[in-house]
Amino acid sequence: MCLICGWIYDEAAGDPDHGIPPGTTWAQVPMNWTCPECGARKEDFEMVQI
Repeated sequence: MCLICGWIYDEAAGDPDHGIPPGTTWAQVPMNWTCPECGARKEDFEMVQI
């Protein structure tokens, strides 16, 4: 979950609009990827239980 805006990355959905195909695990998301909602960096995300 993004600590800035609350957007949640869903591994099953990925982020295809930004080059991350469905099924991409969080560990596989590149460090230069940014939150599609607010532009926060990957380091600004925290794992949460859903």
